[in-house]
Amino acid sequence: MRIIAIDYGRRRCGVAVTDPLKISANPLPVVRTCDLLAFLTEYCSREQVERIIVGEPRQMNGEPSESMRYIRPFLGQLKKVLPDIPVEMVDERFTSVMAHRDMLTAGFKKTDRQRKGLADEMSATIILTTWLESH
Repeated sequence: MRIIAIDYGRRRCGVAVTDPLKISANPLPVVRTCDLLAFLTEYCSREQVERIIVGEPRQMNGEPSESMRYIRPFLGQLKKVLPDIPVEMVDERFTSVMAHRDMLTAGFKKTDRQRKGLADEMSATIILTTWLESH
């Protein structure tokens, strides 16, 4: 069974998934936020998914970020659409910074780093990798 991670954004979402053995996290193509529930429903209908991890944006003091007001309604809809799949939140502070740093380290060209969605893909992968390492 696989585990999916989501870096939820107002316009687009990064999505990452594990291999069936849950050894590695791999990015999937970025999904428009308005299409995310349909994407997840379709994906879970053809792949066995054990759980869904959603990045939890927090401020530096640990308080929930303003972005949670967009994520909470999504979580409610997700639990209605896929009630049998547990959903967990994972602190996503610094994932965007880490994604940009990783792109620099990997030698991505400036034009590649500016591509919309690449940081979202990488952030979702970092969220999933963080979860895997803690379990």
